[in-house]
Amino acid sequence: MYKNLLKRFIDFVLALGAFILFSPVFLILTLFLYFANQGKPFFFQPRPGKGGRIFRVIKFKTMNDLTDENGQLLPNEMRITPIGNFIRKTSLDEIPQLLNVLKGDMSLVGPRPLLVQYLPLYNEVQARRHEVRPGITGWAQVNGRNAISWDKKFEYDVWYVDNQSFWLDIKILYKTVLKVIRPEGINMSENVTMPPFRG
Repeated sequence: MYKNLLKRFIDFVLALGAFILFSPVFLILTLFLYFANQGKPFFFQPRPGKGGRIFRVIKFKTMNDLTDENGQLLPNEMRITPIGNFIRKTSLDEIPQLLNVLKGDMSLVGPRPLLVQYLPLYNEVQARRHEVRPGITGWAQVNGRNAISWDKKFEYDVWYVDNQSFWLDIKILYKTVLKVIRPEGINMSENVTMPPFRG
């Protein structure tokens, strides 16, 4: 009953309350990023959701669009802006995804939505992460985030699919708050984000 009915209701109520609570921060960051990113405070990208259905995830834009002499985007670590770096370290870039939760694209807790181009690279077990709605936070995020391997991340994602419950979601949300207070596992030693998944 929780997975099929109560989880969605709780997601909506908590996401609505959180968005109202953080609305002043949302507006201030939107204004700062508007000027930092030449009028583009938000980042929209297609991501696969439950059942592989594609939706557009909403995040604060933390990197600029600077390119090299060939028109190719510079590496991530060279494009992240000072305010973007602060927003990432404090996980404030996730606030706009509360709108995805309200729309029903995402859940507060679930496997993080990855890139669409990864879909054909998953094996049968890895693809099971799409049996539930993707989440703003998840079991992998509170157990290493970007500091763990892709194999371990998928292992955690599938474990969550098989073991999701109200109390597990509460535990993940609690551990997420602790991770925001004491950031860890966000930046790897050489990259700002995870290396691409190769299958």
